Amino acid sequence: MFAKLVLFSLVFSLSLFAQEGGFLEKGDQAYQSFNNKQALDFYQKAVSDDNTSYEAAWKLSRAYVDVGETLEGDAREDYYKKAEKYARKAVEIKNDGSNGHLYLAIALGRVALDASAKQRIKMSKEIRKEAELAIKLDPNNDLAYHVLGRWHRKISNLSWIEKGFADMFLGGVPKDASNQAAVENFKKAIELKPDYINHHLELGITYEMMDQTDLARKEFEKCLSLPVSSAKDKEHKEKARELLNDL
Repeated sequence: MFAKLVLFSLVFSLSLFAQEGGFLEKGDQAYQSFNNKQALDFYQKAVSDDNTSYEAAWKLSRAYVDVGETLEGDAREDYYKKAEKYARKAVEIKNDGSNGHLYLAIALGRVALDASAKQRIKMSKEIRKEAELAIKLDPNNDLAYHVLGRWHRKISNLSWIEKGFADMFLGGVPKDASNQAAVENFKKAIELKPDYINHHLELGITYEMMDQTDLARKEFEKCLSLPVSSAKDKEHKEKARELLNDL
């Protein structure tokens, strides 16, 4: 009788563990289903379950960015700062992991959206460093090239106020920052992941800024022809349609 009770207890415990475990996998499933809020919930549980998990940490950072993008004001700022926190945690756990550095660059870029011009310029140095490190650790990390492309475009089109802060904190606007460098990075991202809509959208925006209208049109049209593969792709397609109509 005692043996049966022990066996029953063991089976029950294993069943309960199976129900409660697998948070990382469940988060991945939610993410692939474009349910970012549910993904966030599961990744939070995964980190709580194992706070030494590199994968759980960087995916939780990604989830905070994804959900943060749907918020406004203080709530958005709070989510982006949490994204930075868990990206730094991921880097701490595994410094040679590409995605930890990638999402630290992304999180910092989002935090910068709610920062002063002075702070944005100061943060830009670390954003570039983290994106380039992500590429060094994984030359096939398409999103890292995307982030670096946006960095080049932003830095090469600073306002006069931002240029003043660049003089203070960066020793001037980096000489290698240019729209052409942005183009090259977006092209590399597309080479690695040709069906990712946002790569084409940002390349098109860059071409438009360079007054290369025909090339911009081609990229916006490509956005509209590609299938949806991420939670924000419908929004990306709508933006591409608006920009195409404005050309």
